[in-house]
Amino acid sequence: MSAHESMEHAEHAEHASGENKKIALLIAVIALCLALSETLGKGAQTESISKNVEASNLWAFFQAKSIRRTVVEAVSEQAKLSLGVMGDDAAKAALQKQIDAWQKTAARYRSEPETHEGSEQLAERAKHSEEERDLATAKYHHFELASAAFQIGIVLASATIITGIFALAWISGLLTLAGIVVTGLGVFSPYLLHLH
Repeated sequence: MSAHESMEHAEHAEHASGENKKIALLIAVIALCLALSETLGKGAQTESISKNVEASNLWAFFQAKSIRRTVVEAVSEQAKLSLGVMGDDAAKAALQKQIDAWQKTAARYRSEPETHEGSEQLAERAKHSEEERDLATAKYHHFELASAAFQIGIVLASATIITGIFALAWISGLLTLAGIVVTGLGVFSPYLLHLH
């Protein structure tokens, strides 16, 4: 091998080494983006599950309050029918007092703004939890899509080192940018794209 050929091999190896360092840096940046999108995705997934459980619990509480209210109202209506056939004024007054108490209880079961545990307030709270669940789910879908773009980008960048086909590195970079955009949409505008 001549000195000239040795020099060319050395230059080529140095050039390839420099390119490989750039690709390695690209892979490191993509891995960082992947870690961020995965972390955001897990957080959104956890919030979605938590809000779904909360909504389910609130709807169950709503149903229990509605059943109690229905039972109290039915007993109150039944007692009203008995008022007409009662002859004893003292018994009639006592029953009327009980009917009034049942009606107050039924009204409290329907609306209890001070504790937010009336059926009307429970329905509002449950709907709010469902909205929060849906928002977290929309974010989660964005972060998952971004993670897929980052993972494919890492594979393509790695393939660039093996094959020397630098077009793969460019595609990897474009996928990384797309992943960053989709992550940003997940954070700032999760309903812009309909991913679910």
